[in-house]
Amino acid sequence: MQTFRAAAVQMVSGTSVAANLERARHWVQEAAAAGAALVVLPEYFCLMGQNERDKLALAEQAGSGPLQDALARMARDNGVWLCAGTLPLQCPEADKVYNSCLLFNPDGVQVASYDKIHLFGFSGLGERYAEADTIAPGSQPLKVATPLADVAFGICYDLRFPEQFRMLAPFDLLLLPAAFTAITGEAHWEILLRARAIENQCYLVAAAQGGLHENGRRTHGHSMIIDPWGRILAELPEGEGLVLADLDPKLIQSVRSRLPALAHRTLA
Repeated sequence: MQTFRAAAVQMVSGTSVAANLERARHWVQEAAAAGAALVVLPEYFCLMGQNERDKLALAEQAGSGPLQDALARMARDNGVWLCAGTLPLQCPEADKVYNSCLLFNPDGVQVASYDKIHLFGFSGLGERYAEADTIAPGSQPLKVATPLADVAFGICYDLRFPEQFRMLAPFDLLLLPAAFTAITGEAHWEILLRARAIENQCYLVAAAQGGLHENGRRTHGHSMIIDPWGRILAELPEGEGLVLADLDPKLIQSVRSRLPALAHRTLA
């Protein structure tokens, strides 16, 4: 790993794909201008529809489609590594999609794809969410070696399942696009993020949706970058914007040498 600047984009995505893409393009450009080598977009950055089935009409084949083309251009035009939040990709199940996070290199080439494994379900306090109604779960945790860092991937609800990331450890950086609800986010978001960074002794970049959406849903926001000691380096409570921080491999080495918890693991 080398020292580099990372950015998490926070959005309040709406029902217009074109408008969402334009806002994403704007923030990727702003992040690059601020010196970011890696930019992370939030979950559902391209659409927060009026209902959960709206995303089915956007589903693209893996490796081809207007959303993927637009993301490739964003990465290439700005010369950044782009972790492209999530977008719907076609899957074998009828009336369902994968909720997929793609990684593009600075040449605009897609180098990795991760399909969300754990699907959110919640009922209470006047809200109900059931991602399994329209999303097929992925099956393979993902870690990718890049020139910047060894990177692990998760999406939103995956955050609650530490075993997914323990399977991949060690890694330098965990990327987590999310759209945490306001209710669950207020209770658990920061605690879970800091725990995943601490236990894996890695940096963590979490890019969130953050505000009141056109469809009436409210998301928690609080995009943040956390260091391997669990300290929050940057945070944006609500609304659109960026959080930026420099990630230093010397800190990872220091934490792991002083407290070699990963080396002390005895259970698989």
